[in-house]
Amino acid sequence: MRIKLVAFILFLGVWCMRSMASEAAVGFIEIEGAIGPTTSDYISRSLNVSSEKGYECLIIKLDTPGGLLDSTKDIVKTFFESEVPTVVYVAPSGASAGSAGCFITLAADVAAMAPNTTIGAAHPVAGTGQEMGDVMKEKVENYAISFIESIAEKRNRNVEWAKSSVKESASITAEKAMELGVIEIVAADIEELLERISEIEVGEGRLEVAGAEVVNIPMTIGERIFQTIWRPEVMYVLMLVAIYGIIGELSNPGSIIPGVVGVIALIISLYMASVLSVNIAGVALIILGVLLFISEAFTPSFGVLTVGGAVSFFLGSLMLFDSSVPSFSLSLSYIIPAVIVTAVFFILVIGTGLKAQLRPSVTGKESMKGKLVKTVGKVDSSGGRVLFEGEYWNARSDIPIQEGEWVEIADVNGLEITVKPKKKES
Repeated sequence: MRIKLVAFILFLGVWCMRSMASEAAVGFIEIEGAIGPTTSDYISRSLNVSSEKGYECLIIKLDTPGGLLDSTKDIVKTFFESEVPTVVYVAPSGASAGSAGCFITLAADVAAMAPNTTIGAAHPVAGTGQEMGDVMKEKVENYAISFIESIAEKRNRNVEWAKSSVKESASITAEKAMELGVIEIVAADIEELLERISEIEVGEGRLEVAGAEVVNIPMTIGERIFQTIWRPEVMYVLMLVAIYGIIGELSNPGSIIPGVVGVIALIISLYMASVLSVNIAGVALIILGVLLFISEAFTPSFGVLTVGGAVSFFLGSLMLFDSSVPSFSLSLSYIIPAVIVTAVFFILVIGTGLKAQLRPSVTGKESMKGKLVKTVGKVDSSGGRVLFEGEYWNARSDIPIQEGEWVEIADVNGLEITVKPKKKES
């Protein structure tokens, strides 16, 4: 009887442990693309949700070329203050935790990577994508070094390598990162990641998450939209829309829709420029190209200005984003069609619109000025009449004009016209 009771108690204990394990759950989110304010807000909200739901930890699947330093600082601060353990998992194969992603990975309670991924290249660059002055460069670099050093020390990771990722833009593979103590885990998928997490110490104990339910915490619609548009190609297209819309409105006043769309696209582009490394020289060359395209519509340069505008626009597009970060550069598949479409747009559409505005009016009283009419009787300052296109008009002239003479219309005031003697041909 006692044996049966002991066996029952053991069975009940094992069943309870399995039941508890099966009830364990972890939060899961994916971050792909540039790190910015939306990323910071999404991670913060996900940690709050994980805390409310009682998840064992929050797994952040990461693939980023970098992003905004201020947003990175907010994310690191959120990690350090969170009661929910954070796991950054650089995946899938081919993904990277570059620049800001390196800071974020090192700041997590557990740093993990999939095979054939990379981490590093955390050297800061100017927000304009240009070289910083020596003094400013030294200040920013020293701050970044001290920042990443403090992160590595807090998480007991390789401090020397962390510093070299900033000073020397060092970048290593997942396997090398594991060897150097930069990360704790190399896992091929989430299932393996959960098993490996359960084998290591996290904080004051272990996270029993092997076989736990992985609960996805999706982005809100607003978060998804802003995270999606933070790409160089999206900003480039929005910038083109802003150019087309605003100049289209100026060449055709009163259209309204092109102007509204253009202004909205411009505002979004300026907002995105705070995250993406935009080169001022590239912007200047694009603006110069647009001006050359417009000038072609009024100057008989026989295509010289068009060619110059196309070259300037092309070079500006190539230089627009920081080419030292591959994910932030534009491919020729976007640039070449954009140059062709822009050239055609300005030469045909905008050029025609601007010429139409400068063309003399063909209707109304403005069209009557300069026309020749014949006097019906004597015309002087007291009045008179002339015949214009089969109709009699009251006329007035400061210089007396005899009947039957051809005169030129100088002005139109209501139903009365002012005339002057016809200019003599030389």
